[in-house]
Amino acid sequence: MTVKDPLQAIRQRIDELDQQIQALINERASCAQEVARIKQKTDPDNQDGYYRPEREAQVLRTIQERNKGPLSNEEIARLFREIMSACLALEEPLTIAFLGPEGTFTQAAAYKHFGHSVKTLSLAAIDEVFREVEAGAARYGVVPVENSTEGVINHTLDMFMQSPLQICGEVELRIHHNLIAINADIRKIKRVYSHQQSLAQCREWLDAKLPGVERVAVSSNAEAARLASEDKEGAAIAGETAAEIYKLMILVSNIEDDPDNTTRFLIIGNQRVAASGHDKTSLILSVNNHSGALQKLLLPFQQHDISMTKIESRPSRRGMWDYVFFVDVEGHRDDEGVKKALDQLQENSSLLKILGSYPCAVL
Repeated sequence: MTVKDPLQAIRQRIDELDQQIQALINERASCAQEVARIKQKTDPDNQDGYYRPEREAQVLRTIQERNKGPLSNEEIARLFREIMSACLALEEPLTIAFLGPEGTFTQAAAYKHFGHSVKTLSLAAIDEVFREVEAGAARYGVVPVENSTEGVINHTLDMFMQSPLQICGEVELRIHHNLIAINADIRKIKRVYSHQQSLAQCREWLDAKLPGVERVAVSSNAEAARLASEDKEGAAIAGETAAEIYKLMILVSNIEDDPDNTTRFLIIGNQRVAASGHDKTSLILSVNNHSGALQKLLLPFQQHDISMTKIESRPSRRGMWDYVFFVDVEGHRDDEGVKKALDQLQENSSLLKILGSYPCAVL
C-alpha cells in the first residue's frame, strides 16, 4: 500500500459526494419548476411573482440553525442563496435595480441578498432606482440606508415620503476595502483612486503602507477600479465585486481602519411581505408640535412591549421646522402587539405611513 492510497480514497469519496450533490441540486430545481407550474394554474396573474422574501429568510435561518460546520453559518448561507437563486431563475428571472455604477457595494449587496442568478440594472441615482421599480422595469431595487460610521443616507429616507414602494427586505454588508491593481508590484504604485469616503476610511493604512503616494478622489469606488484598470502605475480602493468586473488583482485585503464598518441596504418593491417569524416594521410618523407630543406618540410601543430599534428625524418639506420621524420596530405589522400599537398610533399621529414589514437581515 502506497502513501498516496489514503489521499486517493478521500478524492474518490469527494467525487461520489459531488455526484450526489449535483443530483440533489437538479432535483431541487425540478421541484422549483413544479412550484411555478402549480402557481401558474392556481393564480395565472401572479402579480407578486414567485420570489417570497419571508420563505427565503426562513430557509436560510433553518440552514444556519442546523449547521454543524466546519463551514461557518455565513458561508453555508451564501452557498444555499446561490442554489435558491439559480432555482428561482428557472421560475422567474429577476431584474434588480441598484445604485451604480457596476462594481459598487450596493451591487454586492444585491448579489448577497438575491444570489448571482439575477440580472442587475445599474442606475446613477437613488431616485432612479425607485422610479424603475415603480415603473416595473425592475422587480426590486437595492438602496443604501445607513452606515455604522457615517450615519443615514438622507436621500433614501426622503424618497419614501413620496414613493408607494414597500420595504421587502434588508441586507447588512460588512464593508471591506481592498487595494486592487493590474500590476502585482505594490512598490510601483504612484496613484491610489477611490471615493473620498473610502480614502478617509483607509487613511491610517495608506499613511503606514503607501506614504507619499498620490490619493485621487473620484465619484465612486467602481469608477476608481475602472481608472486603475487603465493605469499601470495606479491602484484603487474598492470591493471584491469591482475587482472581478474590472479584472484587477487584490494586492492587499481589508485595509479599512475600522474592521466593523457595516452598511445597511433596503430591498424595495411593490409587494407586501408575509411574516417570517423574525421581522422588522418600518414607519414614517409625524405629530403636531407641542410639549410631550413625541413621547405620547411613541408610548404605544412601550405599552405593547415593542422594541424600537431606530428613530431618525427628517424635515417633512411641508412647512418650516416641520419634521417626520422614521422608525424601525421589531415584529411584523400582522403580529398582535404591533397591530395594536399601530392602531393607537393612527389615532395619535398626524401622519402614519407603514413602509413595510420584512425579514430581518440574515448573515
